[in-house]
Amino acid sequence: MAVDENEYGITPVVDSTPSTLMYGDEKKTSLEGEADVKGGHHVAPILQSEETIEEVTGALEVTQQDLIDAEQKLETMSLERCRRIMVQVLELHQHDQNFPTSSLDRMKFFLHDDDVIANPDKHTELITEMKLEALLVTENSPYAEVRANVEPYDSDVPSFTFRVWVLGILFSGIGAFINELFSIRNPSVYVTANVAQLLAYPFGRLMATLPDKRFRLFGKEHSLNPGKFNKKEHMLITIMATVAYNTPYTNYTVFVQALPVYFNQPYAYNFGYQILCGLGSNFCGYGLAGLCRRFLVYPSFCVWPTSLVTIALNRAFHSETNEPVRGPFNRMYYWSREKFFLIMFLAMFVYWWFPGFIFQALSYFNWLSWIAPNAVTLNNITGAINGLGVNPIPTFDFNLLTVQGWVPLVLPAFTILNMFFGMIIAFFMIVGTYFTNAWNTGYLPINSNKLFANDGTRYQVLNILNDDGQFDNDLYQGYSEPWMCAGNLIIYFWFFAIYTATISYTWLYHRHDIALGFRGLFKSLKKKRDDMEEGDDLAEDIHYRLMKKYPEVPEWWYLCVLLVAAGLGMAAIGAWPTYSTPATVIFGLIMGAICVIPVGMITAVTGVQVTMNVLAEFIGGAFAQGNAIQMNFFKMYGYIVTAQTIYFSNDLKLAHYAKIPPKHTFAAQMIATLVSTLVCTAVFNFQLGFANVCTANASFGFTCPGQNTFFTASVFWGTLSAKRLFGPGRRYNALLIGFPVGFVLPFIGYGLQKAFPRQKWLRQLHPVMICAGGLLWSPYNFANYWPVVPLTCLSWLYIKKRYLAFWSKYNYVLAAAWMTGIALAAIVIFFALEIPAVELNWWGNTVSYEGCEGAACRRLPIPDVGYFGVPPNSSRFT
Repeated sequence: MAVDENEYGITPVVDSTPSTLMYGDEKKTSLEGEADVKGGHHVAPILQSEETIEEVTGALEVTQQDLIDAEQKLETMSLERCRRIMVQVLELHQHDQNFPTSSLDRMKFFLHDDDVIANPDKHTELITEMKLEALLVTENSPYAEVRANVEPYDSDVPSFTFRVWVLGILFSGIGAFINELFSIRNPSVYVTANVAQLLAYPFGRLMATLPDKRFRLFGKEHSLNPGKFNKKEHMLITIMATVAYNTPYTNYTVFVQALPVYFNQPYAYNFGYQILCGLGSNFCGYGLAGLCRRFLVYPSFCVWPTSLVTIALNRAFHSETNEPVRGPFNRMYYWSREKFFLIMFLAMFVYWWFPGFIFQALSYFNWLSWIAPNAVTLNNITGAINGLGVNPIPTFDFNLLTVQGWVPLVLPAFTILNMFFGMIIAFFMIVGTYFTNAWNTGYLPINSNKLFANDGTRYQVLNILNDDGQFDNDLYQGYSEPWMCAGNLIIYFWFFAIYTATISYTWLYHRHDIALGFRGLFKSLKKKRDDMEEGDDLAEDIHYRLMKKYPEVPEWWYLCVLLVAAGLGMAAIGAWPTYSTPATVIFGLIMGAICVIPVGMITAVTGVQVTMNVLAEFIGGAFAQGNAIQMNFFKMYGYIVTAQTIYFSNDLKLAHYAKIPPKHTFAAQMIATLVSTLVCTAVFNFQLGFANVCTANASFGFTCPGQNTFFTASVFWGTLSAKRLFGPGRRYNALLIGFPVGFVLPFIGYGLQKAFPRQKWLRQLHPVMICAGGLLWSPYNFANYWPVVPLTCLSWLYIKKRYLAFWSKYNYVLAAAWMTGIALAAIVIFFALEIPAVELNWWGNTVSYEGCEGAACRRLPIPDVGYFGVPPNSSRFT
């Protein structure tokens, strides 16, 4: 076999042996000597030996089955069409970290070398490989992780059936009730959509035994049993649960408005006010998500990595094939996805009782702190609870790695590694700040997200408010300025950086995608999607084309939802004495509309969402300086609407992958959101009447830790405002340098990629994810993130590269199984043991909280005068 490597790293392969594809124990012969009708030449097959097949599958990052499917359609791909597709693919994916670099190198050579067109017979291997790539892109997905979980065909089965109505509403209502009821409890319990997805399967199978009794509803005929419980029904129920289980943001805003321990505004007890706020904030996000489909759902580069876990679990239950795959130790693995899921689920369910209840030191395995529990410096650096978590083996608890809101094994390797790099940079910033006592951080814990007074105690915001809940400068001068620890301060630096980095990165890398989305939007307003000019979307993937057969939800439907929701929110603000203007809703929505596409695109590619809460607080505090309630309204519509838009877009992508008719998804999301809003509002309206709720004396542990944090942020950003701490000449003003630093970072990365094109690792740099890594502190630390790195490298960089078929079959199923096992084990432990106050009080459950890990140690003692910084009553607090 002759090998000639050119400057692009392309290795054409020439062999004359018969072509054979090995897959399990089967052999399939490839197409030989395919005639290219339009190109006018014959294509010599490149798939002619096992060695060649391994090279091609490795270069294209495909399984042998993917290659078989593409090869069978090789004769349908002309050279002319292949080139046109490759032009679009290169434009769309040249900066896409999820797309294989080796494939892009081959495309560049294929498109830029004139000799390929002038003398196609000399480049038959490359041309055939590019045709296979074009077929993979158009007849499936460009990404191995999507091909691993999403089937490239549509099944003609019913979706929005009677079973979906019953089970979807039932699971939505029950899950919303549980999550809202225990959201104010410490510790809380949270039912995930994976639990609903798991339970929906046996219930759906049970309802499939009902008689085929038909009836008419809403002008259509329905049946109690339309046949076998299918994957579309299952996914639609899961989507409804996903929507419903995100409790409305009003359980924060209304609580801090109504309760005497907070702002004590009696009108907030009114159910009408609560429901208007809930409907307004929830449905605004849904309306924006629908309007952004062309940017965040339709494009193939919008992978939405976390959605693939849900798809994998769905496929495990409904897959009718069980192909053997070769995996680690060069063995064949025959377990079906369903069997693998059930075994891994049961294994994790049993195992998690140890770190979750029996031997909790396995969770926070801070063994370095056990050596000297009271050593301040040692614990500040290595402590997993109150320190920075520098520990090579910090945990044996998979759940501890998910506290940031994602699932290990699922996020791409480039996301994890970029964030880890950013986390390391932030680590040195925190250490430098703390040990130089910058901003008096040496008197405080090194890594806490709490606010502190100048005597080192927790900052009591009620001490600076008068009887009307308004800021009182005299009380403020007599008490203390708020102080933040080193970890929290560095987080603010990276928050400022990530917002500007998102803007510049999106412009540099996604401006063509955004322009394409707007062109598609404008064209859709003038004509139907099926009437688009030929060639407009040559490189669209199979999932988008399959969805074309279903009537799309018109944009004006979503626009109406957005306008009605905004109107309800404005009515709530205007009809009650909120001391705020209804225009706050408009300003908040403008911020959301500006941010949602950049944030959504980055989330869809990386799996990590850039949260807008600090920016909303920063802008809202300046917009409504001194009015914490108005700042909260701005935050609700500026931050949570953007976040909910991302959540809803993820669900729309789930429906897109599952080939569920868009109008069915629209109805399901609307119904589930309405059910969740009504149920959650009724529950927290009831909770507001509990004696001593949200205080230390509350019954059932309803001490409201989240609401306390929200109230503190309200006063900090709304009543005090960012100007007092971050304004010109103020104490933390230097942290604002994060804004220009973040804006410049993508340009630096872009310049390095242009200057050193042969350095392939530079293409994997993602400046926004580097900034996101700086946010992984306070109260979290290395203990919550470091174990994800080797786990991801093992999965994505070792197993995926060497055993792609094995990885494709089992990786996402494993992630779904472990998360579901943990979720169910946590629920059982909570209700069976924690509520009845059953405890295991032994060394294995207490050792992790001894010394500085029980109560954070500070490097410097409080001065003898009893405080640090500016003396109280000196009229120097600003």
